[in-house]
Amino acid sequence: MKLWTDALGRAAVRGVQLLVLIAVAAVVFYVLVAVKVVVLAVLVALILASAVRPLVSALERHGWHSAPAAAVVFLSLLLLLGGVVTGVVLGIRGSLPDLTAAAASGWRQLQDLVHGGPLPVPLDPGTVNDALSQVGDYLKSATARNSAITGLSVAAEVLTGTVLMVIVLFFFLKDGPRLWAFVLRWFRGSTRARLAESGDRAVGILGGYVRGISLIATVDAVLIGIGLLIVGVPLVIPLTVVMFLSAYVPIVGAITAGAVAALVALVAKGPLAALIVVGVVFVVHHVEGYFLHPVVMGHTLSLHGLVVLLVLAAGSILGGVAGAVLAVPLTAVGWGVLQVWTDRYQSGDDPVLGPDPVHRGKGVAERVSRAQRWKYQLMRRQARPPRAVAPTEHDGAPGA
Repeated sequence: MKLWTDALGRAAVRGVQLLVLIAVAAVVFYVLVAVKVVVLAVLVALILASAVRPLVSALERHGWHSAPAAAVVFLSLLLLLGGVVTGVVLGIRGSLPDLTAAAASGWRQLQDLVHGGPLPVPLDPGTVNDALSQVGDYLKSATARNSAITGLSVAAEVLTGTVLMVIVLFFFLKDGPRLWAFVLRWFRGSTRARLAESGDRAVGILGGYVRGISLIATVDAVLIGIGLLIVGVPLVIPLTVVMFLSAYVPIVGAITAGAVAALVALVAKGPLAALIVVGVVFVVHHVEGYFLHPVVMGHTLSLHGLVVLLVLAAGSILGGVAGAVLAVPLTAVGWGVLQVWTDRYQSGDDPVLGPDPVHRGKGVAERVSRAQRWKYQLMRRQARPPRAVAPTEHDGAPGA
């Protein structure tokens, strides 16, 4: 027994416990990946519902029933998203010939730069033609056909997930509070209060993130689109759409979209126009980072830039594009919920450590509304209800 009570023995016990937790987490992750279509559909529906649920609540406060209020907001959201998608598709399809011509021109300029530029690269044109021939052979091979079949299956999964997401979104808008109340009724006292606060905080963070990032994306896309229009860069609508969508992938998305716009400007207008586009993108994103983002997002996203980069990398590896888009808001939710269940983090200014690197203003607990704080206190004080007793014959039970 003494073997397990010293420092090394306790470390071994903790190591075994850690391995068991890792195994359980791996099993849970495997199950979630196996039903990833359902998981992604529920997550997207939850995020969208968190963003527009206040509109449903406002209609209910004005006397609307939950079903008509949810239906009106649901249909309005579908019309908005459908209009955006339709505009994007039409804009890109209308500019497709220009995009093809720009790509061909860019390829010729790249060849001229490689073979006759100031820093010629020793690359034989025959090597390039052989590589293109190999690409053509691959496209005609069985591997390419299998890849095409895989692409069709992915498209079917996307369609299935979209339909499921739309259905789940409507029920979240209509019965979200009732569903959450059903979950809370399985717990009592402090646990119920913490779960309720976790849910409120998760919905608040997700809704604030989506509304804030959508506003920032719109402002960025409009300002950069105006800059591209003034410079005379072609494909303004597709590039503006890319700028808007890239805002949902923090840091990395802005860099990628700016590089695409600069390359198109380089191909179409030359180096000077490309430098001007880089300057416009740089100025707009710095104005966003130092002014618009803090004002709009507020305390919604309390994550350091390094954390955002690491989370984006992990999300991209684990979930591809969907993982990159969902990684940051879900991490923000995780950080907010973690502070509900533990008070180990010492918020506020410290006489030795200095200012709080996370909570520069009010802490998360202080940002809870008075009504929510009162609700959590009532939950903590709730006594255990008496167990219901089944009626008997002597009590006049039905059917007696």
